[in-house]
Amino acid sequence: MTFTPTPDKLAPDLSPAQQIVLLARTLWREGYDDHLAGHITYNLGDGTLLCNPWLLTWNEIRPRDIIRIDLDGNVVEGDWPVPLGIPLHLELHRARPNVRVAMHNHPRFGTVWADMGEVPPAYDQSSTLGGGELTLVDEYDGAVNNSEAARKAIAAMGDADLALLAGHGVFVVGVSTRAVHQRAVALEIRCRNAWMVRAADGRRTSPLPAHWLERTLRSDGNGFVGYWESAVREELRAAPDLLA
Repeated sequence: MTFTPTPDKLAPDLSPAQQIVLLARTLWREGYDDHLAGHITYNLGDGTLLCNPWLLTWNEIRPRDIIRIDLDGNVVEGDWPVPLGIPLHLELHRARPNVRVAMHNHPRFGTVWADMGEVPPAYDQSSTLGGGELTLVDEYDGAVNNSEAARKAIAAMGDADLALLAGHGVFVVGVSTRAVHQRAVALEIRCRNAWMVRAADGRRTSPLPAHWLERTLRSDGNGFVGYWESAVREELRAAPDLLA
């Protein structure tokens, strides 16, 4: 008997609001836990976005807390205020309408490399899962609640899928919640492991072959079915009524 690991067999069907909640909570466990910092947006394709609200941490939000905003940052639905740094997402979704999900936060190791102004090597396969191009936005023009600073950051990011924002944190985008989860987890693993390698024996080149790096670079992040779904199941075991 052959088992095909389709997503519907591995986790419940989730609404966009539920996906935001579970992405926030799963990434909180992975180190994306800088207090009230961080924003996730989901492009509904109708000129509006869903996003997590300001004033609630990522490990406490529920689907009922998710707000809907327009591309000017005005609340269309919901009872909470818009996150302060939302201009970064507004500029991103205006410039790249094909991006479905975008996530920004200040994870520990990713932020350290952003602070150093350096892209860490990928030393192992777990650091490359999810694929996509990683770039460094090596100028700090202020907090991204400033529209001009946000616009410059998005222009500097170009078509990259992951970015280290100097003096700030990380930004990850994708065509699905699964892709963003996979990329965000892999990015923090990459940053952590590269830090450990440097601390252990200094600088060295990545041992991963070029064909592996090229293949993962072209990935849209959706290929590893089961990774995101297992994280969803873990959250639902910890909080069975989370989606109620």
